[in-house]
Amino acid sequence: MEFLSDVSLVDGPFFWFAVVCGLAGAAFLLWRRRRTWPLVVAASVVIAAGTVLLVHWILIDLLAVFSEDLPFETLVWSTGAVAAVVLCIVRLFQSGWRARVGSAAAMLGVVLLCVVQVNSYFGLNNTVADLLGTAVARIQPLEPGLQGQPGSEPGVPPSAWKAPPDMPRTGTVRRAKIPGNVSGFNAREAYIYLPPAYLTNNRPSLPVLVLFPGQPGAPADWLTGGQLRAQLDKFAEEHGGIAPVTVVVDPNGSPNANTLCMDSRIAQADTYLAHDVPAWISSTLAVSTDHGQWAVGGFSFGGTCAVQMGTAHPDVFPSVVGFSAEEEPALAKDRNKTIADSFGGDVAAFEARTPLVVMKEHRYPGNGMYLTAGASDNEFIGYMKVLGEAARGAGFDVQDHIIAHSGHSWDTVVRGMPGALEYLSGRWGLRK
Repeated sequence: MEFLSDVSLVDGPFFWFAVVCGLAGAAFLLWRRRRTWPLVVAASVVIAAGTVLLVHWILIDLLAVFSEDLPFETLVWSTGAVAAVVLCIVRLFQSGWRARVGSAAAMLGVVLLCVVQVNSYFGLNNTVADLLGTAVARIQPLEPGLQGQPGSEPGVPPSAWKAPPDMPRTGTVRRAKIPGNVSGFNAREAYIYLPPAYLTNNRPSLPVLVLFPGQPGAPADWLTGGQLRAQLDKFAEEHGGIAPVTVVVDPNGSPNANTLCMDSRIAQADTYLAHDVPAWISSTLAVSTDHGQWAVGGFSFGGTCAVQMGTAHPDVFPSVVGFSAEEEPALAKDRNKTIADSFGGDVAAFEARTPLVVMKEHRYPGNGMYLTAGASDNEFIGYMKVLGEAARGAGFDVQDHIIAHSGHSWDTVVRGMPGALEYLSGRWGLRK
């Protein structure tokens, strides 16, 4: 059954099978020789839209599962799925058993199409292996042979390094638990990409890129939706085997938790990310000891977290890459809830840790920030412009880019990552 692991969920035969099933199912459910049927269809759509909006309100405003509204596209496809269910139920009470079976099959076809389209929009699960987690589950723990030697001198700079003939063509990925020795934070396992140059006997002094996932989410999302290994392997191929040692870190501890990437009543997340993680990287991996060669990045919540780290700890992370970052961290759309849950309602304590306030109070000469947002993600384009203007005013070297044909999805990361890596390579002095 190994061949099923590589089946694509976003294009190819399965995707078009879902399209055909969905269109055929919709045609079956919508057509009926009754004068009142158009009214039934219209009522079903209204009921479906109302249901989706109610659930959205509960998730966003009442339960605060997400801090931002869900993308419009996902709400539309969700409405289509619910409308199909409603129409199917109506037909079950008005038809014989054959028509009932047909209605149920048609409903399943429409739901399948809607689920595939929502998944395609977010770009998180591109294959069956991504969906089931089987590819990530096969990643091995970081073994001693791939760790740095305690007390050893860093290698030569990448510009002076020569690739040996037996250098591997691609990098490798490992996993490891990064302990919260100072913070006490209990994070999920991190994933580490080691480029081809790292896998040689004479490793150069390589740059470091620390990445954070979105929320809800997990570090593995960077490997599936972010296609991280393929992105970094391509970069390494273009740079003679050189690419950043990349560590994808968990800032939350569980899929639905939200630490705000701050030290607060919720967790000591800032201490973990700015102290425990860099200390582990420096003591465990053979990487550059010059933090001018370090960068931090992330998507959505992770992008916000990266901007926080780069503004609060510019000596640790002088370069920042923020994909679809928020203006400030949030637990909910209601800012008061965020402040109440994290700082007991102390507005000043919360704001003192937000990037916009921090950038008003500090200067960042020589530091860099690369920001992106999807072209259809208007809310986050606004955030990008606000953050970019504030960063420029604080002395950052800033580039901001709108990624065409994408929204608030991992597709924005995939399309934007090559430009971000080239921006970092310029700051690191890497040559092609």
